[in-house]
Amino acid sequence: MKNKIIDLIVNSVDALGRDEISDLIEIPPKPELGDFAFPCFRLAKTMHKAPQMIAADIKSAIENSADASFLDEIQVQGAYLNFFIKKDIFVKSMVEAAFDENFGSSDIGKEKTVCIDYSSPNVAKNFHVGHLRTTIIGNSLYKIYSKLGYNVVRINHLGDWGTQFGKLIVAYKAWGNEETVKKDGVAELMKLYVKFHEEAEKNPSLNDEARAWFAKMEQGDEEALKIWQWFKDISLIEYKRTYDLLGMDFDYYLGESFYRDKTDDIVKKISDAGLLKDSEGAKIVDLEEYNMAPCLILKNDGSSIYATRDLAAIFYRKETYNFVKCLYVTGQEQKLHFAQVFKVVELLGNEWAKDALVHIPYGLVSLEGAKLSTRSGNIIYAEDILLEAISKIKEIIEEKNPDLPDKDETAKKIGVGAVLFNDLYNQRIKDVSFKWEKLLNFDGETGPYVQYTYARCASILRKLDNYTPSTDIDYSVLTDPDSMELLKEISRFPKVISDAAEKYEPSVVARFAVDMAQAFNKFYNANRINVDDENLRNSRASLVYITKKTIKDAMLLLGIDCPEQM
Repeated sequence: MKNKIIDLIVNSVDALGRDEISDLIEIPPKPELGDFAFPCFRLAKTMHKAPQMIAADIKSAIENSADASFLDEIQVQGAYLNFFIKKDIFVKSMVEAAFDENFGSSDIGKEKTVCIDYSSPNVAKNFHVGHLRTTIIGNSLYKIYSKLGYNVVRINHLGDWGTQFGKLIVAYKAWGNEETVKKDGVAELMKLYVKFHEEAEKNPSLNDEARAWFAKMEQGDEEALKIWQWFKDISLIEYKRTYDLLGMDFDYYLGESFYRDKTDDIVKKISDAGLLKDSEGAKIVDLEEYNMAPCLILKNDGSSIYATRDLAAIFYRKETYNFVKCLYVTGQEQKLHFAQVFKVVELLGNEWAKDALVHIPYGLVSLEGAKLSTRSGNIIYAEDILLEAISKIKEIIEEKNPDLPDKDETAKKIGVGAVLFNDLYNQRIKDVSFKWEKLLNFDGETGPYVQYTYARCASILRKLDNYTPSTDIDYSVLTDPDSMELLKEISRFPKVISDAAEKYEPSVVARFAVDMAQAFNKFYNANRINVDDENLRNSRASLVYITKKTIKDAMLLLGIDCPEQM
């Protein structure tokens, strides 16, 4: 229906292209204002008329068109042109569209590759609650871009190289033992790392030892690399346990170490371009002209730094995957770092860097009101948060529905889903707070509320005898206000997905899921489904079916599965 309206406006307006008109068309906030609205403000300058006069002219042109037979009425409301679609036509078009298994999908990304760099914990350190945000946001963006037809490469750029590993090797050799590390894993490595810093304050020469061990790593020393690889393997086992809980994976675990033999080429490339400068023994790219601090390329001892390895990663990914976009999902505190790195790529003569390289920042995580037992100090593991959420949901199930089948799996879907939804519901740049009473609430703008609505749809359909999902229904019985409002929400799904991708903002999808749940519950409270009239029952059941399907598809874009029963 929207495309038909666009066709009518395109034939009446020369000043705007089809895509511009599509972006301007809105769904009015109230049904009495129509099904779609087109604002005419932007046309005032080029057409040299008041917007309301332009709206009236377009209305006159459209009303005389034979292609406008699907419209019931067109109204001019101030600067807006409001379109009222014939209800039965609108219902038929939306039900048929939503029944399609590819509803919401697109081929806009066909034969195009997007790389997403996310999660990226530092090896030998806890996968703590702060890592959840990059992991959750990145995974959702992967699903959103995949829905639009892009080939998406998921990259976990592990922090697995640097002087910190020299410190860890020194600590392990001085105070650690193999059995304890095998038994306690990353927790023991963290203890050794903390121990090193405590001892280094008393004996600064330990820092020299650490630098020496890292130098050995860079030079390919067999013993140093064997210990480092062991630490990395131990860390990955723990990280993958958390990823399994979240129901996600990566195409590549290519950390900083992967690029260590590629940094010499980067340094040469920068030097050959005349960009490399000396600064107190170090090598930098001066970015003062662009109001940025210099980008450090080589430390004064000649070793590479993470900026060098990030540059190597960009050129490797461009050559290997030929991406149209490479997205970096990290905290906003890294904004300057990526601005510097991207600018260096651009200064090396790569104009594509301006549009293709994107830093996607997010806010901080706090644990207000959360009471968790932690394994070490005040560091809270991401795994602990997820297991705590599952445990709390299990308690609620035991209290309210002890006979529920597959209680453990259902508790996992709801508990993990609640954590993910709590993160993704607000704009990513905003800080996220974990409050259990809000997080796990089955009412309000939460994951469990949306999942409960999905389970309600499933329950309704299970109780209908001999119902088979079909578009062969009586569309005229779905023209009541609540059915229409629900269908209008469903109609937004394709645009929601494209908006979320354009803004790198999964919250657009999360808020849509809540709007869907609210519209369905309003419809459900106003309309009985399991009625004697078979025609009415099957028609309303088909609306329940496409609601269930659309909610599931939306939640999957957030990395959340919906249980059939709750």
